[in-house]
Amino acid sequence: MHTAGLDNYTRSLMKTLTLVRHAKSSWKDPALADHDRPLNKRGKRDAPRMGKRLAQASICPDLIITSTAVRARTTAETIASEIGYPTAHILMDEGLYLAGASGVLELIRGLGDANNHVMLFGHNPDITNLVNLLTDDHIENVPTCGIVHIRFHTTTWAKVGTVPAELISFDYPKRVDD
Repeated sequence: MHTAGLDNYTRSLMKTLTLVRHAKSSWKDPALADHDRPLNKRGKRDAPRMGKRLAQASICPDLIITSTAVRARTTAETIASEIGYPTAHILMDEGLYLAGASGVLELIRGLGDANNHVMLFGHNPDITNLVNLLTDDHIENVPTCGIVHIRFHTTTWAKVGTVPAELISFDYPKRVDD
């Protein structure tokens, strides 16, 4: 993300949203409810790798919110640990599970304006659809553990979706091998 060159005043005039699709989940136990599926081997590998990439870029949000689904919570906790965000401060929101892009947007518009950078962990198709709704860039699919940074030229979350948005970056595990 390119906020490093911006002064604090300029950053305070913008809101930054980081959308993260949960890491790859396991389908090993067919009796397990979808909400309760854990990460599989690849997901357990990719989440810390993506967290390390964020840490190397000095990305740490003011607030992390995650779906209550096990795979999303585990991804959020893993990435939070890598970037130095206290896992005890992660907010769980069951509304992020099967919310649809409009439901996620409603949650974003209700955020407190004291938080200039918020990271949300959720699911597809919601994440991909939301990126395409908010930006002029078209992303075919945000893959598992994909991370999208979007900057909004506003001081209030309530205006997200009605103000210009800039896709800052889009990263995912297979994009660059560690």
